[in-house]
Amino acid sequence: YDIPFALSDAELIEELGWNAWAGSRDFRNGIFDEATLRKLIKKYSAEDWIEFYNKNISLIFENSLLEKPSIHILDCTKIPVNLKNSNYENSSFTYHNSQRIRGYKLGTLRGIFKDTGIIEEIVFGTAQTHDLELCRDMLKNSSLLASDDILIVDKGFLSREMVNFLKKERGVDVFLPVRKDMAIYNEAVCLAESDKVKWESHPNKKRKNQEIKKVEKLGISWLEENSREEENVELNACVVREKQETGEYKYSVFVTTSLSDTGKEIIKMYEMRSEIEEDYRQTKYFWRMIDFKSTKYNFVAYHIVMTLIGYLYFQIFLDTEKGEKYRGKSLMTILKREKPGKPKSILVYY
Repeated sequence: YDIPFALSDAELIEELGWNAWAGSRDFRNGIFDEATLRKLIKKYSAEDWIEFYNKNISLIFENSLLEKPSIHILDCTKIPVNLKNSNYENSSFTYHNSQRIRGYKLGTLRGIFKDTGIIEEIVFGTAQTHDLELCRDMLKNSSLLASDDILIVDKGFLSREMVNFLKKERGVDVFLPVRKDMAIYNEAVCLAESDKVKWESHPNKKRKNQEIKKVEKLGISWLEENSREEENVELNACVVREKQETGEYKYSVFVTTSLSDTGKEIIKMYEMRSEIEEDYRQTKYFWRMIDFKSTKYNFVAYHIVMTLIGYLYFQIFLDTEKGEKYRGKSLMTILKREKPGKPKSILVYY
C-alpha cells in the first residue's frame, strides 16, 4: 500500500535499464526493495512527475474514458514537512494558522464528477509562492477549462485581471468571495440593505439564521491599478447576512460573472468549494500524502503524485456499483472493516 506502482515485462525493463527486480530477490519479500525504487525515481525530476500526472489525466478525457467535468474548483494547500529539518530541497518557510511551518504548496484543479470529484490537474512549488502565481499558467492554459465551464475559487485568487481573462478569453464563468476592505463589498452590502426587495432564506438548511439577496451590475465597483472600466467584465453578487447577538449584521459577499444565476444559485455553486477541502483532509491524513520517506524534491513530488493517482482511482471506483457501499467512508474506515479473506492480488499495469 505504500507504493501503488508496478511494472510488467521483465525483459523490456531490463533492456531499458529499469531493472526493478533483482533475479536473486525472493518474491515472498515483495517485488521491490527500497534501493531499486530509489534508483528508478532518480531518473526523473519533480517536474517530470507533475507533467506525468497532468498528461495522463488529460488523456483519460481526450479518449472519452471519463465524462469531462464542466464545474471545477481551484485551490491550494500547504504541504508541511519537519520544521527542524533543513534538508528538504526547495522547501521554504511560511505561516499556517499563525504558526511557522516549513514545506511546499500544492495547487489542484478539481472537477465535479457525478456524485464525487477528481483531481484533474496539479501544480507544485514552494510554500511561499502566492496561490494565484502558482496557478497562473494553469488558469491560462489548462486544456481542462473549456468555454461555458464554471470555476469556483477562494480569496487567494482575487484578481480582476484574471477574472476578465477567464471570462473574455476562455469563456469560463468564475464564482469567488470578495474581501471586506474592497469597494465592491461595501457597494454590494449598501445596495442589498437599501433595496426594498425582501431577503430570502439561505438555501442551505444548516444556515437557518442567514439570509441572502442578489445584487446586480457591480462590475464598476471592482477596479484595479492600471485597469480601465470599459475592459472589465460585468459582475453580479449574492450578499449573505447573519444577525448577531448585538443586533447588528455580519455580511459576506460572493461575486460571479455568470449573470443569469439567481442569488440561491450563486450560493449553492460557491458552497461546492468545501469539497476540495475534504480532498485535502482525506489525502493528507488518511492516504498519508505528507508522510515522506525522503527529503529529495523529486521523491517528494513522486510521493504526492502516486498518492493522488491512488486517490483518483478510488474516487472513480466509488461511482461504480461495487464501490457504492463505500461512499461517505474514509479509506481508514474501509480498511478497518475489511474482513480478512484470501490473499490479495497485485494489479500490474504499464
